[in-house]
Amino acid sequence: MNLLRTGLLAMALMCLVTSCQKDEDVVSEETNYTIDLNLAMETDWRMADEILVLVNEHRATKNLAPIERDRQHASAFAVDHTFYMIDKKQINHDNFGIRSAALKDRGAEVVGENVAFGYDTAEGVVNAWLNSDSHRSIIEGSYTHSGFGVLTDENGRYYFTQLFYRR
Repeated sequence: MNLLRTGLLAMALMCLVTSCQKDEDVVSEETNYTIDLNLAMETDWRMADEILVLVNEHRATKNLAPIERDRQHASAFAVDHTFYMIDKKQINHDNFGIRSAALKDRGAEVVGENVAFGYDTAEGVVNAWLNSDSHRSIIEGSYTHSGFGVLTDENGRYYFTQLFYRR
């Protein structure tokens, strides 16, 4: 009986060791968050700058520090997401985790995002965000920088992605 138990225990232990060995052999691939920074230049910067002015005016009424414009990574990721929404013909936060992780990989502590569709003016989109509790909380959040993806589709309708982050 003891011999049978010892044999079963040895077999079980060998299976465990083999399983652990397989786990150790798994090579973890590092995530690469590269993006073409030239994408940032594709945003409608006139509209984006107007949005930032309005956001900062609202923040000033709450005694919050102004947000600085990011024309590099945050805007490149925002433009990339806006192109994605245009392709899908819907607004969404798909893959936000990737955008957030990419900005955190570059020093951001916390990341937020607002998206919108169909507004013709900066005032229209900012007012819509301010009239939504969840979007307003992002605008009033503890952020220091913002990137923009403000683009029109083939019919001239605006799609918006505004990424916020704190450094």
